[in-house]
Amino acid sequence: MQQNQLFEKTRWQLACWYAGVMGVILSICGFGVYEAIAHAHKITLDRELESVAGTIHDSLETVLEEPGILAPDLRRFLPNLCIATEKCATEPRNPHLHLVGAIAQGDYYLRLVNLSGNLVALAGIHPPGLSTQSIPGKWQTVVDGNGIRYHQISVTLHTQDYRDWGYLQLGRSLAEWEHYLSFIKLSLIFGLPLALLLVGFASWWLAGLAMQPIYQSYQQIQQFTADAAHELRTPLAAVRATVESTLRITQLNEVEIRETLNSIHRQNHRLSQLVKDLLWLSRMDRQNRAKEKKLCCLNDIISDVQEELAALAIAANLTLIKNINVAQPLTIVADEEQLYRLVMNLVSNAIQYSHSGGEVTLILEKSASDAIIQIQDTGIGISPEEQTRIFDRFYRVNSDRSRSTGGAGLGLAIAEAIVKNHNGQIQLQSQLAKGSIFTIRLPLAKTPSPFGNKIKPAKI
Repeated sequence: MQQNQLFEKTRWQLACWYAGVMGVILSICGFGVYEAIAHAHKITLDRELESVAGTIHDSLETVLEEPGILAPDLRRFLPNLCIATEKCATEPRNPHLHLVGAIAQGDYYLRLVNLSGNLVALAGIHPPGLSTQSIPGKWQTVVDGNGIRYHQISVTLHTQDYRDWGYLQLGRSLAEWEHYLSFIKLSLIFGLPLALLLVGFASWWLAGLAMQPIYQSYQQIQQFTADAAHELRTPLAAVRATVESTLRITQLNEVEIRETLNSIHRQNHRLSQLVKDLLWLSRMDRQNRAKEKKLCCLNDIISDVQEELAALAIAANLTLIKNINVAQPLTIVADEEQLYRLVMNLVSNAIQYSHSGGEVTLILEKSASDAIIQIQDTGIGISPEEQTRIFDRFYRVNSDRSRSTGGAGLGLAIAEAIVKNHNGQIQLQSQLAKGSIFTIRLPLAKTPSPFGNKIKPAKI
C-alpha cells in the first residue's frame, strides 16, 4: 500500500479526518467536563454557605431586639465578633468558640450590616478593601483589595418582634476553588494535545486497517485484469500467427486450408469459452440471485454428470464411481443449470488431474440440515500453500497441464460462486501425490407438513 501514491494520500486524508473529528469531540467533552466540575463545586459551595448562613440567622434572630443595634447576648453566639467602630485583630482570637466551626477555618467571613448598608460588626477573616456597602440580591461575588474573589450570601435579619434588623452577609474565599479549577483547566489544556497525538497515531493505524480490504480488492482487480489480458492475448496471438503464416504461402491446397481453419476454430472456441466464463462471473458478482430458483433433485444431477463424463473417464483410463448414500431423493431450492455446471466442473477437474488407472468417486449424502456432495480423486493433489489460492480466478496449480487441456483457471472460481449463490459451503482437503476431496454443503429444502400450519385438536 505504501508504494501506491493514491492509497497513501487517501490514508493520510482519512487519518487527518479521524484525528480532526476526534479532536473536536475531545475538545467538546473536555469543555463539558470542566463545566460540569465547576458547576458541581459551585452548587456545593452555595449549599454550604446557605446551610451555615441559615444556622447563624436562626440563632441571631432570637437575641436581636432593636433594628441596627447589636444585642448584648450576641457575643454569646459569636464571642469573636468585632464591632465596626473597634479595632479588631485580623484573625479570630479563639476560633474554637465560634458558633459555626466553618468560620474558624480561615476561609469565611461574617458581616452584620444595618438597613442603611453600613457595616455594624464582622467575624472571621477580614478581607482588605472589601466594600462595606450591601449589594442587592441574595448571592454576590465580591473582590477584595488583593484581587481575591469571594462568594457571598446575604440574608435578611429580623428582630424578636419580626421587624427588619438588617442583613447577615456570609462569604467564603474562592481562592482554593479557583486553584482547583485552574489545575483542571491546565490538565485539560495539556492533556488534549497528548490525546490528539495518540489519536493521530491510532487514526493512521485505523486508516490503514480500514483500507486494507479495499487495497486487497484493488490488487485482485489488477491481477484479474492482467490475467484476463494474458489469457485473451494467447489465443489471439495464435490466431494472428496462423493467419500471417498462411498468408505467406502463395498457393494453398485443401488440406492446408482445413488445418488453418481448424486451428482458428480451436482458438476461437477457447476465446468464446473464456469470454463466456468472464461474463458469467461478472453477472454473478453483480446480482447473485437474479434467476428464479426451484426444487431440484440432486440424485438426478449426480447421475447425469456421471453418465455425461463416463466416456471422458474411460478415455483417461480412469474409473468413475457414483456412490449415493441416501434412501430418499434429496431436493434443494436451487438453479438446476448452475448445480449441474458446479458438479461438472469439479468432476472434470478431478479427471484431468488424476493419473491413469486411478479413481474418481462422486458421493452424495446428507446431514441433519445439509445435502453433502463429495468429489474424491487419486490425482496429483494440491500443496497447502496453493490451497489458499485454489479458488482465485485464473489460478492454476499446474499451468502447463491446464494449458494442454484448454483450461483458463476459472473452473473453481465459478464453482465457488455457484456455491455462495446457494448459501452453501465448499471445502478442500488434499495431499500431494495422494489426491483431493472437494466437499460441498447445500441447505436442504424444507419439507412442508402434510397437515399444513393448522393443528387439529384430537377428538375425545
